[in-house]
Amino acid sequence: MMRSHWLLLSTLLAAFATPAAQANDFPTSSRVEYVLECMQKHESKYEYLYKCSCVIDHIAKAMTHEEYLEMSTSLRNQTMAGERGAVFRDPPPVKEMAVKYKAIQAEANKACYVAPR
Repeated sequence: MMRSHWLLLSTLLAAFATPAAQANDFPTSSRVEYVLECMQKHESKYEYLYKCSCVIDHIAKAMTHEEYLEMSTSLRNQTMAGERGAVFRDPPPVKEMAVKYKAIQAEANKACYVAPR
């Protein structure tokens, strides 16, 4: 009887642990980097620690970490001058990634009460 309780308990724990393991979890360093950049844009106000953390959590729900890296890099480097910047400005797929990232980020900012900057 005791063994069946342990078996049931371990099955339930495995069932609840599986979704967390499959979530689009970002490395802590990526989350911290995003929050610090976000806070800097908002005059380093302490309240934005929580708001910006909320935003990156929403972004993590919307895409994988690899997608986040591609999209945020393409958006960040679109202002780069010269031929190097053309790689991030001109190709239609890169433009689409930037537009998609901006939309996801805007939705997350709205949900977390982060003013656009």
